[in-house]
Amino acid sequence: MAVSIISQSIVIPSKPTPNPKLFSLCEQIKLRTHAPLLYVYNPHNNISTFLETLRNSLSKVLVIYYPLAGRLSWIKGERWELNCNGKGAVLLEAKCETNLKDLGDFVPNNLVSQLIPNINYDVPIEDVPLLVVQLTRFRCGGYTLGVALCRAATDGTAAMRFMRSWAKLARGENISPNDFPCHDRTLLNSRKLANSSMSHWHSEFEAPPSWMSRDLGGNRETSVAIVKLTREQVLRLKKNVSFGVSFQSTFKDVHKTKPFTTFEVIAGHLWRCVTKARSTRGSSDQPTRLSTLVNCRNRLKPPLPSGYVGNAAFPTVTPTRSFNDLIRKPLGNAVEDVRNALERVTGEFVMSALDYIDREKNMDLLRYNFHYPAKSVCEDGEYKGNPNLFVVSWMNFSYKEADFGLGEPFYFGPGYMDSEGKAFVMNNNGDGDGIVVAISLEASCMDIFKKFFYDDIEEVFCTSKL
Repeated sequence: MAVSIISQSIVIPSKPTPNPKLFSLCEQIKLRTHAPLLYVYNPHNNISTFLETLRNSLSKVLVIYYPLAGRLSWIKGERWELNCNGKGAVLLEAKCETNLKDLGDFVPNNLVSQLIPNINYDVPIEDVPLLVVQLTRFRCGGYTLGVALCRAATDGTAAMRFMRSWAKLARGENISPNDFPCHDRTLLNSRKLANSSMSHWHSEFEAPPSWMSRDLGGNRETSVAIVKLTREQVLRLKKNVSFGVSFQSTFKDVHKTKPFTTFEVIAGHLWRCVTKARSTRGSSDQPTRLSTLVNCRNRLKPPLPSGYVGNAAFPTVTPTRSFNDLIRKPLGNAVEDVRNALERVTGEFVMSALDYIDREKNMDLLRYNFHYPAKSVCEDGEYKGNPNLFVVSWMNFSYKEADFGLGEPFYFGPGYMDSEGKAFVMNNNGDGDGIVVAISLEASCMDIFKKFFYDDIEEVFCTSKL
């Protein structure tokens, strides 16, 4: 059943705001598209005036988050700046003649994707709002907030801070001075290296591996799914990895190695299982890499202010591996690759990356190489496939703070996924501890991926007990 839009309004800041033009080197490598955040709330009796509460509080919060009421504009060198012109955010009201329970696990496709505002990118960039919010009411009395935030204006950490402040104002609370955002982009731009040569090799900005095989069999359609691991399964997977690493290492090496994080283990497990699923139609020599993002606020020396709400998420990638190498070696090898990719992003690495971005001539290519699948097409233009995986962590997002006065959301996740080979890793706080992964793959690979995703945990666990 379709979602119907009832009303649309422009919400401008309730008071006059500063009108600078903000420029960030980090934001040049982001996409002008919007991140689709979906918040789902239980039914509530007192919802008749909720739209007005959202509108009034949004108008107030845009006074201190005034860049989100602005627009992007092109400047020299295929770059953009954020013009704080106060044009406002967009608030939509919608209805859906079904019940929340009919949406199941909120897999981000079909009906669920209609809960996220539809952004028109065919208009000039100066006309695209940076923030669009959609309130959708359901027949059962439940509702969702679909939040579309421009990736070139803010990152996930800043988005959570914005949502917390907005929710506080909606509840009639005040925002303390300690919670005020910092919009000074020069704090990051000024971190460029003083010397003229870059000190790191930035493979994250190079073209990703492309699909080699000429086999065009299978379904080119993309399928989206949600897979879950209980807390016990996550602990078992981490134990499996630790066992595999310690089995191959000396006693001295084991005690020098800190435990792998949950994200490192899950990302490595995903990469290996996706590769196994894709290998059924690809060459064993097919190269592949995993990409992810790192919040660098506390990795810089000195760190950025805690309230910094510009984009401070930097890309990193693993070494390129062949399908055969990744599959034949233990899971611990893939997990170590993920850890090394994350740990290479130091303060010095960030400064070198900023220097790289500043020198780059073709910004469109730079953005494409990291954020989109490889240009794996045949001579006739038919898409062949994507051998790589892009994994994003939403594990530390404090989404429970998005209580606008009618209760906390009981679910948070991506509202849609528009590119094949991407995964979001989230904490499962809805029905128990554990991990939830939203992933998009070619439809022909999805079922076999799910089998590997669960079976490999049991297989390695049984081996480790021998």
